[in-house]
Amino acid sequence: MIKPFGKKVWLSSPTMHGDEIKYVQEAYETNWMSTVGKNIDEVERIAREKIGCNYAVALATGTASLHLAVKLAGVKPGDKVFCSDMTFCATLNPVVYEGGVPVFIDTEYDTWNMDPVALEKAFELYPDTKVVVVAHLYGVPGKIDKIREICDRHGAVIVEDAAESLGATYKGKETGNFGDYNAISFNGNKIITGSAGGMLLTNDKEAAEKARKWSTQARENAPWYQHEEVGYNYRMSNVIAGVVRGQFPYLEEHIAQKKAIYERYKEGFKELPITMNPFDEENSVPNYWLSCALIDKNAMCKQVRGETEVAYISESGKSCPSEILETLAKYNAEGRPIWKPMHMQPIYRMNAFVTREGNGRAKTNAYIQGGVLGKDGKPLDVGMDIFQRGLCLPSDNKMTIEEQDKIIEIVKKCFSKI
Repeated sequence: MIKPFGKKVWLSSPTMHGDEIKYVQEAYETNWMSTVGKNIDEVERIAREKIGCNYAVALATGTASLHLAVKLAGVKPGDKVFCSDMTFCATLNPVVYEGGVPVFIDTEYDTWNMDPVALEKAFELYPDTKVVVVAHLYGVPGKIDKIREICDRHGAVIVEDAAESLGATYKGKETGNFGDYNAISFNGNKIITGSAGGMLLTNDKEAAEKARKWSTQARENAPWYQHEEVGYNYRMSNVIAGVVRGQFPYLEEHIAQKKAIYERYKEGFKELPITMNPFDEENSVPNYWLSCALIDKNAMCKQVRGETEVAYISESGKSCPSEILETLAKYNAEGRPIWKPMHMQPIYRMNAFVTREGNGRAKTNAYIQGGVLGKDGKPLDVGMDIFQRGLCLPSDNKMTIEEQDKIIEIVKKCFSKI
């Protein structure tokens, strides 16, 4: 009989090492507690060197970084902006902050990221679009070279959301350095953390200077507080920067731990009708931030999701994300559903949604677990299909091998019903 965990096994919680408090203490003792100080300078330097970009601006959150990136990209009220569909809302909310109109681009199965084929189709439908916001989901790089080629051909600027993928590479190049304006996050559950914080990255000196100015309320160079444009209180504090500074040396260690978790799940599930979240093994190296599972279609028990509620019918030999997540919670372990695609969200349900076969908005309501197929015989709405069949597994890098073995057994139990 499997017993519940004595202490909770988290999805992904901060892993601290002790160096962090040294830099926080330094900020305290030198009285640099605001948005200026050595920790901020050092974090910006380290990020530039690690990611390989020319300029880095330390900001309060990853969302603030994305907002300034969207602003730098020149999004104006009424502008259509192509956005990753299966992602967290912070990827595209900044588009709306600037009055832009998100157009959602469907996902592809190879990496669970923006489908380049659907992006090309979107440019056919909306040829005047000049900004693309693309995310790398769960630490797995998308096909960013193909996306870059398409955007260059259509004269579009890329905003790269690398919030989840710090340390991941595509063809040897770090994510966060593919777009014109890029963002990473140091939120509490990320691969390294400051409890909060983010970074805007660019190779454009003028853009970096604008972002730095905007982030400190757009104050002009005058003896008094002079303002000629709207600014924001977005600068990272020197205290938060101290935590990030202490975390950065452990990035590769964290990635190695996350990779080991992914590989143990992959081995543990090899007899189950489950596959792990995929990546381009030839060209990319993920940071393995979250280990995710996708249940085979023929192994799904009946599951129906409403706006805030879910129902399923348990069946021997089959399971579904809701059953597995409920069962993990009973044993005191935290999982999470896959990001619900943005075109399914009530707030964005009327926005355009483009699949690889064209505008998929009119057909969206007909989909039940990918029930509508495209010309290739695969579900037309890939993001919805992955959302219906996928889940995020406990991926905390402090989880012991014994704890992970128990989680694997819990998942097996959901299918065996013994």
